[in-house]
Amino acid sequence: MSLADPFTFTQGNVPLLISIPHAGTRLTPAVARGLTDDAQPLSDTDWHIPQLYDFARQLGASMLVGQYSRLVIDLNRPADDKPLYATATTGLYPDTLFDGRPTFKDGQQPDDTERKRYLDEVWQPYHQQLQQELARMKQQFGYAMLFDAHSIASVIPRLFDGRLPDLNLGSNGGESCAPGLMSMVEACCQSQDQFSHVLNGRFKGGYITRAYGQPSQQQHAVQLELAQCNYMDEKAPFPYVAAKAEQLQGVLKPMISAMLQWGQTQHQ
Repeated sequence: MSLADPFTFTQGNVPLLISIPHAGTRLTPAVARGLTDDAQPLSDTDWHIPQLYDFARQLGASMLVGQYSRLVIDLNRPADDKPLYATATTGLYPDTLFDGRPTFKDGQQPDDTERKRYLDEVWQPYHQQLQQELARMKQQFGYAMLFDAHSIASVIPRLFDGRLPDLNLGSNGGESCAPGLMSMVEACCQSQDQFSHVLNGRFKGGYITRAYGQPSQQQHAVQLELAQCNYMDEKAPFPYVAAKAEQLQGVLKPMISAMLQWGQTQHQ
């Protein structure tokens, strides 16, 4: 039986796609059987990101959301599992959690055949839809913009020192989007003093940003990694905190609007 509905997709009417690869919590039977007690809360999920960015639908953005947990397969890693970072990270099929604890009980991780199935039936459909939507936008508007939306716990010593900045913008070192676009996005961070930010710091962009950010082809990609403490409780069961989220959306909404404004200005 094939793995049903690996993503949800809503098509908008502006040349901006919000990609949310890590909010899914669905597990396959093989993964569910093998998880350690530490892994079962799915703590490495990008919790509530679709809810946080729901406002973007009203702005006309398309929305692509992965449904399976990154513990099944990580949609933001290359299909060949080539490492993206020289520092500590997790791979296409995460065998450790972000904090280094094992994902699976000894000898109970899915076998190679099972994992190849995840690649074919979860990873490939997500990326095919992503590619198709970007191609449609370019055909209709002459350009396309991709916003890859992520979040992570604010303190993970294995991955970074101290507390993570609130807003972690990534453009793969300036290679995934036009400089003017990133300048407008970063200006939204600089215009307020409630949330700290960094550009191309610890999180400069995963596979999606790097693979689909092709500014020379009128295809621009930006990644934003959010510190989760700003919109949710970081302790299980990881509830959404609406009052905090509303304050954070006070930065996110202008950011998405700035991208749309930049596109209209540059492609009139």
